[in-house]
Amino acid sequence: MLDEEHQPVPDTRAPLVPRILTEWRTLALLGGPILIAQLAQMANGVIDTVMAGHASAEDLAAVGIGSAIWMPVFLFFMGVLGALQPIISGYNGSGETGRIMPATWQGLYIGAASAALMILLLVNMQPLFSLMNLDAHTTIIAVGYLDAFAWGVPFMLLMVALRGLTDGLGHTRVIMAFSVLGTLINLPLNWALIYGKFGLPEMGGVGCGWATSISNVIAAIAMVVYLNCSPVYRQFHLIADWAKPDPENLRYILRIGLPIGFTIFVEASMFAVIALFLAPLGPVVVAGHQIALNVTSLTFMVPLSIGMALTLRIAFLMGAGTPRTAHLLSRSSLILAGLTALLFASSLFVFAEAIARLYTSDPEVQRVTTLLLKFAAAFQIADVIQVTCISALRGYKDTSIPMFIMLFSFWGVGMPLGYVLTFTDLIIDAMGAPGFWAGITAGLASAALLLGWRLFLYTRAA
Repeated sequence: MLDEEHQPVPDTRAPLVPRILTEWRTLALLGGPILIAQLAQMANGVIDTVMAGHASAEDLAAVGIGSAIWMPVFLFFMGVLGALQPIISGYNGSGETGRIMPATWQGLYIGAASAALMILLLVNMQPLFSLMNLDAHTTIIAVGYLDAFAWGVPFMLLMVALRGLTDGLGHTRVIMAFSVLGTLINLPLNWALIYGKFGLPEMGGVGCGWATSISNVIAAIAMVVYLNCSPVYRQFHLIADWAKPDPENLRYILRIGLPIGFTIFVEASMFAVIALFLAPLGPVVVAGHQIALNVTSLTFMVPLSIGMALTLRIAFLMGAGTPRTAHLLSRSSLILAGLTALLFASSLFVFAEAIARLYTSDPEVQRVTTLLLKFAAAFQIADVIQVTCISALRGYKDTSIPMFIMLFSFWGVGMPLGYVLTFTDLIIDAMGAPGFWAGITAGLASAALLLGWRLFLYTRAA
């Protein structure tokens, strides 16, 4: 199986169509486990929200606020460490296996520094809560939740760094297995610590933070044990192949990773700001927006996983000295992305009302959700194409220019246009919440066009 071996070297003598189909099959084998890992990680958020909500409204609010704080920060550092995947995949393709463990260790050092910064931020949130005028009880729960969650941060980022090694070698089932393990541990721990089962104290939302931390600790330790004991990783032994900090390697990883981290943070922050802007429009609009966003986040996991697999494969092919196959895959993947986008977009448009009914029984929220999901259908097409383009460029280790493209598209096009369409009559009559979705779609379309042009020029010149 692919996950137990290096990625296959392409047969450049094969006819065009069989070569494309072979590469698509490789993407599916790499991307399938990535998709399951992503869904397992999303499931943790759903579990936390549902269980905290059944404790009390204050617990739900505190966990929601805490999650809104740590998630963008974590995504930034995850993006920085995401540079390890294409770097190690490239070394794997070129046969430079002696460079793989030194790169992995530099990633572990970056992960440790990132964990220290993230913990420092999370345990000092009291002043922010005071500025937000959060009520005293919710503040106590939110502070307790973040303090508890912070204990698991080093282990969470340890898994992200080690994922650079396993994914980079084409072993995407490893992170899938330990992500699922973490979710399976998190579920009963949440139940026990939130509601006070098995003689444990009833901790509410704070227990949610402890459950997440403990599950991260166990999953990370299990992953380290596996990597040190599995015969598959005998050549890449964490302890025996220890490498000291190397400034040149650290700079190389950060040069590729920091733009990825900023790009992800820019996107995450945009959606957070939109939620704040929509708040004055009332709870019905906010609820409909959140449901539509949740649905599109779920469907986005498929193209995102294919994109992450594409990054690994392009880096491997460039390392293996087969750039023509890399360029062929880059361009043909846009066909695959287009087909995926049309499938999801048409499904959202046709089944918008049925999806809304699944989420809520409130007719007003259903109406808003249905309308926004129809806007989300167009949003989906642009989003799938842009993530495919930027993923391919990351495989070429081209991350700086795409970062500026995304910054311009989101904050130069999407947000201003969304605000104008939502609240003003400058272009057409104020649209309300659909205006932001139209603005985001325009921003994503801008990103898809600019990134597509960048990818075309890059593959032509490379």
